[in-house]
Amino acid sequence: MSLEEAGVKELPRPGVYDECKLRIGELLSNLSHIYKSGSAGAVAIFLGVARREGRTGREVKYLEIEAYEENANLEINKICREVAEKHGASYVGIWHLQGRFNPGDPVVLVAVAARQRAAAFNALREAVERYKKEPALFKKEVYADGSYAWITE
Repeated sequence: MSLEEAGVKELPRPGVYDECKLRIGELLSNLSHIYKSGSAGAVAIFLGVARREGRTGREVKYLEIEAYEENANLEINKICREVAEKHGASYVGIWHLQGRFNPGDPVVLVAVAARQRAAAFNALREAVERYKKEPALFKKEVYADGSYAWITE
């Protein structure tokens, strides 16, 4: 669902943003716009954070995320629209950052508003699983020893 369809104009459009152009903490503090109309009885939020320990158990110095923005933005908006329709959510938003992130830095926010908590949880899970696979997002873990690995999911 688009921001305009949900009546939300105070939030940035879901999609991919450079880490210097969108602050997830500020976005979190403005999420009341997706439920303050009273039509949603539940809001579910997922915050993805860069980890210190990589998928192989190695210490991560930093995470680099790149995106093919045109594809990623189209796919993210498609996911938001389809998940909202499927689960009857009044709002689904995915904001993914690209750039360089230290362990502990937020990299993605997914927010869902729905009438009931079950619908919100189900929509959130589907939105998270889909954004991990469908948009053209590329993640590279750079390890403390200087080596790196591209992460596929």
